[in-house]
Amino acid sequence: MEQFVFIPIVFFGLIILISAFFIVKQQTAAVIERFGKFQSIRHSGLQLKIPLVDRIAGKLSLKIQQLDVIIETKTLDDVFVRLKVSVQYKVIRDKVYDAFYKLDYPHDQITSYVFDVVRAEVPKMKLDDVFVKKDDIALAVKAELNDAMSDYGFDIIKTLVTDIDPDAQVKAAMNRINASEREKIAAQFEGDAARILIVEKAKAEAESKRLQGQGIADQRREIARGLEESVEVLNKVGINSQEASALIVVTQHYDTLQAIGGETNSNLILLPNSPQAGSNMLNDMVASFTASNQIGEAMKNKNDKKEK
Repeated sequence: MEQFVFIPIVFFGLIILISAFFIVKQQTAAVIERFGKFQSIRHSGLQLKIPLVDRIAGKLSLKIQQLDVIIETKTLDDVFVRLKVSVQYKVIRDKVYDAFYKLDYPHDQITSYVFDVVRAEVPKMKLDDVFVKKDDIALAVKAELNDAMSDYGFDIIKTLVTDIDPDAQVKAAMNRINASEREKIAAQFEGDAARILIVEKAKAEAESKRLQGQGIADQRREIARGLEESVEVLNKVGINSQEASALIVVTQHYDTLQAIGGETNSNLILLPNSPQAGSNMLNDMVASFTASNQIGEAMKNKNDKKEK
């Protein structure tokens, strides 16, 4: 009978002994209370407490945690916007007591401070400035939270404005403005390109005309040189200058007819075009040269008489 009484006692003693040991995970702090009063803080590893006297009141993570807060507020230009602020924080290792006992709901406390700072800063800015100065908003939130939460054992590591979401109609209007601005810039570039094309084309045409004129001048210079050489050759065989000039003109006339006849698709009509045109041209030129010489001789004789 005594053995049966002893077994429960031993079993109960083992349970109490086992309950005296507990394990605290890495980056975790356990708060120990004795009869409801704070006793100690235990960190990672195998720990020992007095059974039935000490109890684990709670555990706090020492890891960096993140709290996302979504705030709706109004900008200086009366645009409603939703901001998402991410707060990264952790419990200070040496202030676990303050973090555990001074605040029941740290998340609510942090959220309240974020709302207060954001709704104080954003109404001072226009919507465009909110996008540009989002880092300034984050720094203001971090500074306010550090001042307020350090007394409660929390360290604010980083605050980030991760999203700025204006009203849908405002976003559509901003997109239209952006599209119109880009179309305006595109039109300006197209106009500049067209103007440059016109200027370059005009320059090319001017250069072409200049080269064409230079070519015509060179051509005429060579023709004149050729005519001069032809007259000199004809003079050597006893043909005077007037007859030589007439002969050259007639020769060019027949060369032109030959060139026209070689073109199958030519629509050029040379007038006069009778078989006697060449001989008539030659006779007329010789007669004009003869008359010109006679007039010149007469004027010369008249001047000589006046001088005498």
